[in-house]
Amino acid sequence: MSKQNLAVIFGGQSSEHEISCMSASNIIQCIDAQRYNIILVGITKEGHWVEAADLNAVQDGSWRQSKTSIVLSPDATRKGLYRMSEDEKVQFVHLDVIFPVLHGLYGEDGTVQGLFKLAGIPFVGCGLFASAAGMDKLYTKIIVDTLGIRQAKYVPVYKEELPKMDEVVARVESALEYPVFVKPSRAGSSKGVNKAANREQLKNALIEAADNDRKILVEETIIGREVECAVLGNLDVKASGVGEILSADEFYDFDAKYYNSESKTLVDPPMPENMREQIREDAVKIFMALDGRGLSRVDFFLTESGVVFNEINTLPGFTAISMYPMLWEAQGIPKKELVQKLIDFAFER
Repeated sequence: MSKQNLAVIFGGQSSEHEISCMSASNIIQCIDAQRYNIILVGITKEGHWVEAADLNAVQDGSWRQSKTSIVLSPDATRKGLYRMSEDEKVQFVHLDVIFPVLHGLYGEDGTVQGLFKLAGIPFVGCGLFASAAGMDKLYTKIIVDTLGIRQAKYVPVYKEELPKMDEVVARVESALEYPVFVKPSRAGSSKGVNKAANREQLKNALIEAADNDRKILVEETIIGREVECAVLGNLDVKASGVGEILSADEFYDFDAKYYNSESKTLVDPPMPENMREQIREDAVKIFMALDGRGLSRVDFFLTESGVVFNEINTLPGFTAISMYPMLWEAQGIPKKELVQKLIDFAFER
């Protein structure tokens, strides 16, 4: 049987660029090279699409100096990309499937998913709507409200409102009590997220969040254990066991996730069985409500009074410390098998 051409697309213009490269490195090593011709496409922080020579180039970052440019054709009758060398020679490469490993804006928010759809090429993961809705914390909350699933109380704020900061603060204070969490609505890996214990901290947090997104979410603080559940599938969706985050910092922000070695993850920690099942059921309900495909990780808080939804991540990390592959390994699905399942789901859309 002839090999299929599979493009792994990584990097990107978001603040999670480096995490994307780490995830891609792990995924590339799990793809069956006997079954696929693997084409490595990196997107620089400036938005330049280039071809990486090999896995080593992905791992050491030298791919960013590649002189081979890549253009993905939106023409659905072509179904592929153009490879352009430094001497301006152009070669067309047909693609059978795309594995996007792009976290955050311009990668996990529906933008490239729309391009893949236009191009008529099967791709791993959620489609345009689920990606866009899942990336937007405010929109996700609106959808989850319709499901009757408990979540933190929240107040939406828009960047354009900040010149009237006192009015914004008054609106927040009338709805929520300090401390509150302030989040950009569309930023991943907890970038731009801050906890505010008073009015001055709230103002500063709003300004920082507005640097990341024009839509801002102010939420009540939920005291509880941070837990996560992985989902897998298209229409016949499966939920993994539950994992727990033990953050070394006050909350599990970007630095705590990736740079603090004292942060820990636990797979299937002890908890009441009814709560474990509720987490798994709610994870599937939310994934289906967003019209999810392939994979997602759904995050919750486990409080004294029950389970509280936090957020969904439609393209979860695949780094060495990422919970998503860990949870499936605990279910007896090793990383290589998991990656192949995700590729198979791409063809079932």
